[in-house]
Amino acid sequence: MALNPSVMGIINVTPDSFFPGSRTAAHEAAIARGREFFDAGCDVVDVGGESTRPGATPVALDEELARVIPVVEALAQWGPVSVDTMKDAVARRAVASGASIVNDVSCSLIETAAELGVGYVAMHSKGSPQTMQVDPTYEDVLVEVSEFLDAAARRASAAGVKRLWLDPGIGFGKTVEHNLTLLAHCDHFVELASAYGAGVLIGTSRKRFLEHLGDRTLEVDERLEGSVASEAWAMLQGVSMVRVHDAVAAVQLRELLVRPVEEVLA
Repeated sequence: MALNPSVMGIINVTPDSFFPGSRTAAHEAAIARGREFFDAGCDVVDVGGESTRPGATPVALDEELARVIPVVEALAQWGPVSVDTMKDAVARRAVASGASIVNDVSCSLIETAAELGVGYVAMHSKGSPQTMQVDPTYEDVLVEVSEFLDAAARRASAAGVKRLWLDPGIGFGKTVEHNLTLLAHCDHFVELASAYGAGVLIGTSRKRFLEHLGDRTLEVDERLEGSVASEAWAMLQGVSMVRVHDAVAAVQLRELLVRPVEEVLA
């Protein structure tokens, strides 16, 4: 299999995202970080103004617009920008300001993306950010997430979405075991997506399930190695894109996986 994964760098224009190192509440800081991501080799920069971490408080429409739109507009001059939002009005304003992908945790904006003629990330989540980690249960997590994403892909195809990524939603209404099961079956989601001419997006970066993978609990600022390892696994299974906080590490990882060893070491 020829590997050609893209890297999506995360820009959180928020004061409360789960990884403090990703918070860039000031527009200037967010724009500077996004420019650094593009310079490092990121293919897409993903701009969000409302945290979707477990327990996050919803953000009013006007506040989310004020956070996101100036950053999207500035970064769109340097490369492809996605907007991470669950709100129709934010998606529309962001696309008008230069965004070319809607990254939607709620999987509710398929028709909006089709109407606007932009790419779309359909993600599986269970419950809202306020409730999703309160005892998430499944009879079979792989089957249920697959059925959800298959239905989303059918809906996107019918609506006319031209560029589609399916995201199984690591960390969104899942236990550690659920997350590891989904991650172990990346190739299954790649096969599912390919039936629709779509790709798979995986986001494991710095997430809480990684804290359990060592011999002690790992805090969020200690999860870089687990993030990179899980991203390497996803890339090798054929996913189309990884969504990351640590853009430089992810781009370097891709270079090591994709380019011949002799070329890397030359």
